[in-house]
Amino acid sequence: MQGRTTRPRSAAIPRRVGEAAEVNYGKPAAPDFGPLARDRIPVRAMIEGDVRALIEIDRRITGRDRTAYFRAKLDEALHESDVRISLVAEQDGGAVGFIMARVDFGEFGRVEAVAVLDTIGVDPDYRDQGIGRALLSQLLINLMTLRVERLRTEVDWREGELLAYLDRCGFLPAHMLSFDCAIVPNEA
Repeated sequence: MQGRTTRPRSAAIPRRVGEAAEVNYGKPAAPDFGPLARDRIPVRAMIEGDVRALIEIDRRITGRDRTAYFRAKLDEALHESDVRISLVAEQDGGAVGFIMARVDFGEFGRVEAVAVLDTIGVDPDYRDQGIGRALLSQLLINLMTLRVERLRTEVDWREGELLAYLDRCGFLPAHMLSFDCAIVPNEA
């Protein structure tokens, strides 16, 4: 047969199981932290000027004024942390979502670097547009760059919507139990 070329066997099909040319479809997929959301929605590092927008977004979500909490968290994120990882998402010329996190270099006897997700919020007018996914996606990429291998958070078990969101984003219950001890009796 003239004009027909054949490829060497080594370039076409692996000879043995496990050869480099073989595609292993049983391996877990490489981390994909939502590149489409991250590419569509501008996400940037949090700055001091964001505090009013964060407080307003949180007020719209929770119905409470947590100004002192956000001022303290923002101060911690910007001035007390060696690594700034808290982020803000913008749309229509303003902040529409945020994620506040920090890196701990050991706690409770562990010496591994672990990121802690403190707060995440998306303006209710911008829900279901991928804002939260873009924020979390960018945070995870930043943490991978820092070689942080784990992200932890705590959620009130009654926060069904937030639990469902975290589940969709790949969070699982930790292998640790968290315990509380009331110092002041709770008056119900």
